[in-house]
Amino acid sequence: MFDLKNIAGRWPTWSAIALLSIAPIGGSTFARAQQGTSGITQRTVFPSFNPNAPSCNAPADLTRVLAYVQENDRDFLQGVDHGLSMAAKNRGLEYRRVLAENDVGKAIAQVQSLVAAKVGAMVATSSDPVAFSPALQQAIWSGAFVGTIVPPPATLLLNAPQYRTGKVLSDAAIDHINTRLGGKAKVVLLTQDTMEFLAPRFAAMRDGLNAMPGVTIIADIAPKPVTKEGGAATMKTILLANPDVDVVLGADAVVLGALEALRAAGKDRPDQFLGGIDGEPEAVVEIRKGNSPYKASISLSSPVFGYAMGQFAADWLEGKSIPQAMDILPIALTSANLAQYEADLLDPASAYADAKRRDAYLKMYGNICYDSRDRYINFPWSSELK
Repeated sequence: MFDLKNIAGRWPTWSAIALLSIAPIGGSTFARAQQGTSGITQRTVFPSFNPNAPSCNAPADLTRVLAYVQENDRDFLQGVDHGLSMAAKNRGLEYRRVLAENDVGKAIAQVQSLVAAKVGAMVATSSDPVAFSPALQQAIWSGAFVGTIVPPPATLLLNAPQYRTGKVLSDAAIDHINTRLGGKAKVVLLTQDTMEFLAPRFAAMRDGLNAMPGVTIIADIAPKPVTKEGGAATMKTILLANPDVDVVLGADAVVLGALEALRAAGKDRPDQFLGGIDGEPEAVVEIRKGNSPYKASISLSSPVFGYAMGQFAADWLEGKSIPQAMDILPIALTSANLAQYEADLLDPASAYADAKRRDAYLKMYGNICYDSRDRYINFPWSSELK
């Protein structure tokens, strides 16, 4: 179950959430999209979401049920469940949750069963988006609301701006270099460039750091494996040639390994800046210490976007216009903002209701409703691709 204690930073890597597929299901004979409609297949830039766009027809024969076919019980997906269940309660939807246990066949069967039962809304996650795609497309053709995170097809597709994610971390490091290190630093980048969709993160880091004349990137390397152990082993090797390191950036797991290696070598200092991406629990523990070299972790709030998805599922069933695409914005967790972040994880409804706080987590694009669902997204959308 979703643990409401010590939840800040308990969400896994973006590579884990990149496969999340959200698929509310149903069918109607009115304004039915022609079976086989391919949707929008060419790269398209959508305008900002217009919350005042005209409503359209509501699906006539879908039940007011929000179902969650959950890939597995990792913490990030438990956070989605927390947000969805709260949205369902607040909008008067019946909520159901089933666990697919990493079995894509089981997940597909659940989607098909829910489609046949004319369930009105469904969130469905799978580790195999290619195999899962036909089931989601059948749901779209039937008149369903379908959403995904990263892989198409979807009537509402979510993604994280990867370049911006890297830039948020490097900006925090740059500020520390300027204020604590006199504008000079020896930097280690522990990358994941072999994963194509994550590469923009590290391009952003290089762009920011290379613009600083007092900064030298002494190592730019992808640890193998991308784990705490891999990070520790890589950092031990780096320290043999460069014993003085000021900044280390990468995924939380590998940067935590680097911290372990620095401490083992007696090379850790309170004025260092170690920062990661993922909001892992151990990183949050280090940030809370105050005097740790670990200064920041970039996280994404799954309860908040889960709550938003539940709200838009309910809107779809009422014939309202919803976004076609949505950015899940990266948040830099520091000792200064951890308390508010944790509060928002626990109560995503309050965060969503507060426009300023919601806009810190989410940005929405385009408009679509039941009548215009033939214009569903069927390409790998990102707000950063123009």
